Amino acid sequence: MRAKKSLGQNFLLDPNLQRAIVRVPDIRKSDIVLEIGPGTGALTNHLLGQSQRLILVELDDELVKSLRILSRNREDVEVIHEDFLQLDLLQLVDDFSKLVVVGNIPYNITAPIIFKLMNHPRPREIVLMVQKEVANRLIAEVGTSEYGALSVGLRAVAEVEKVFNVSRRAFSPVPRVDSALVRIRPFHPPPMSPKDEKFLRIVTRSAFQWRRKQMQKILRDHHDLKLPRIAIEEIFKNTDWDLSRRPETFTPDDFIRLAFMIQKFLPCLMLICS
Repeated sequence: MRAKKSLGQNFLLDPNLQRAIVRVPDIRKSDIVLEIGPGTGALTNHLLGQSQRLILVELDDELVKSLRILSRNREDVEVIHEDFLQLDLLQLVDDFSKLVVVGNIPYNITAPIIFKLMNHPRPREIVLMVQKEVANRLIAEVGTSEYGALSVGLRAVAEVEKVFNVSRRAFSPVPRVDSALVRIRPFHPPPMSPKDEKFLRIVTRSAFQWRRKQMQKILRDHHDLKLPRIAIEEIFKNTDWDLSRRPETFTPDDFIRLAFMIQKFLPCLMLICS
């Protein structure tokens, strides 16, 4: 099958690597497994029979035909011909605690896919092949250049692990970048409400848009925040933070705490999140 550049297709060839990927998630017989972009069935072949139900979501017309042939006569497999980003997961799954998501996903829509999967309710476990640089951002240490809003936003609500790196030569056609397999395990129960998470995203996005500035200036001057001086003084008084520090020195837990504190002073911004 010829890969389509317009769909960001790169097919995984190595069967040993395929088996290694499928062994990563903790799949139980009672689970529902959803594979994003199964393509030619490289991972699908190893997922068959592992769970109560296997859902394959594929956009490519020709690949859908092949997947339906692959899964014919299997009542436990469902092939959905749709763009994953347009899919309503709530119509497919009743119990998200049994949902495991696996995918060798198009790199140009990695962030939207992750954001969609982090909507409430969340799968129990997510295993994705992503661009190596994106994986490094997800697990980046505080204070490094890779550490940013994506790092904070995801790790505030989930445990994130880079399982292993994958050479670009494992794919056909060969992409211009290397890859990595990441495992995301959302916290259950979630540590914040959807409203609090939305507010946290506003704070982290604002901070890292001005990542070279001091936190006190960001809180005071960024157009999405604009805290009054008395609020900044109150935050300084009630924490051990030096607000002359830059955003990349604040941990995900620091940002969660900061977001909760800011909410007390920004009722107008709270309306945005309601």
